Amino acid sequence: MIGRDEPAPAPTSDGQLIQIDHLVKTYLLGEVEVHALRGVTLGIRRGEFVAIMGASGSGKSTFMNILGCLDKPTKGTYILDGIDVSRLTRDELAHIRNSKLGFVFQGFNLLSRTSAIENVELPLLYGTSSIRDREERAVKALNMVGLGDRVHHYPNQLSGGQQQRVAIARALVNDPSIVLADEPTGNLDSRTSVEVMGIFQELNEKGITIILVTHEPDIAQFAKRHIIFRDGRIKSDRINSSPKLAAEVISELPAVDQEEPV
Repeated sequence: MIGRDEPAPAPTSDGQLIQIDHLVKTYLLGEVEVHALRGVTLGIRRGEFVAIMGASGSGKSTFMNILGCLDKPTKGTYILDGIDVSRLTRDELAHIRNSKLGFVFQGFNLLSRTSAIENVELPLLYGTSSIRDREERAVKALNMVGLGDRVHHYPNQLSGGQQQRVAIARALVNDPSIVLADEPTGNLDSRTSVEVMGIFQELNEKGITIILVTHEPDIAQFAKRHIIFRDGRIKSDRINSSPKLAAEVISELPAVDQEEPV
């Protein structure tokens, strides 16, 4: 069991940042139909911190791909910040991804020959920002994750935790409505994982909506809501009434030397 949970309120269309109605996703593999999502309905309010869980093949990754506008549903409706993105063209989806969504991945996905600030600037290259504006916004994002003194460091000069912080800064640089994190602690040790969850909690306290996929119950305990998928459907959707606080967990862990580059 993951903490002390309470049933999540039934979704309504009012006040929702995300509204999903009867979402279906079916893949055709040869002559075989794979039903990845089987009529999912839920709402997520602005400022929530949601952990999505489920076994491999449960549908959680497909659901996150649709949330991130990386895939389109076979049936159903996906309203994001008042926009029906389930019916947008590929170019329109790309615009939504760049303007409203920030992505954090398990593998960091940093360019190895590019400095931290340049990696963070990448989403801004698709817009019309000036060089100075891009630099200022990238530095601001790096400061938000505690890397203001590492802006010109390259990935091989940073620890795994610091590389993930750069990835989080990159997700924040466009001031997204939502940060989507796919197993963001999967390549990190226990202490660094808690530190990264602490960053997400701090961002959430500032009003940023966080949605993360994790297979680790300990990581899910830092979120305020748990949605568990099974066989393409939502098995449970519950409010975590007592999320762990990363700052408190870190204070109880044994002290270690400062992180070294990986």
